[in-house]
Amino acid sequence: MKCLELLFPKAESTKTSLILLASRLVFGLTFASHGLDKLQHFSETAAHFPAPFGLSGEVAVGLSIFGELVCGLAFVFGFLTRLALLPMIFTMIVAFTTVFGGSISAGELPFLYLIIFVLSWFAGAGKFSVDGIIRSKISRDNS
Repeated sequence: MKCLELLFPKAESTKTSLILLASRLVFGLTFASHGLDKLQHFSETAAHFPAPFGLSGEVAVGLSIFGELVCGLAFVFGFLTRLALLPMIFTMIVAFTTVFGGSISAGELPFLYLIIFVLSWFAGAGKFSVDGIIRSKISRDNS
């Protein structure tokens, strides 16, 4: 049950859930758009993409697309939100530290995404999400 509570936290108030929904829509869709752009221009992007940890450009771009597009869309829908946020957080840590050298002035965007994603991980998706629907079904079934 502890694992279920971590994946599907209890929903907050309606107002809080609406704020979480707005945050997921704005930040999730803009984040996913970066992944979509990388997917649409895969070859060109891979040719000049920073490849941390000794990865090839193609592998690094593929992982970035997964973290940005796939996980970004899961975040938008609030589907397995906390799991989806882990690759998103990791992607922004790598971008901020390796690509921008940890400089807030140079890496402002990945830094802001990182903060939003970490806060979202703690907050959960709220009741207006797939996670919220799953949580309410689990609660009804256990009653």
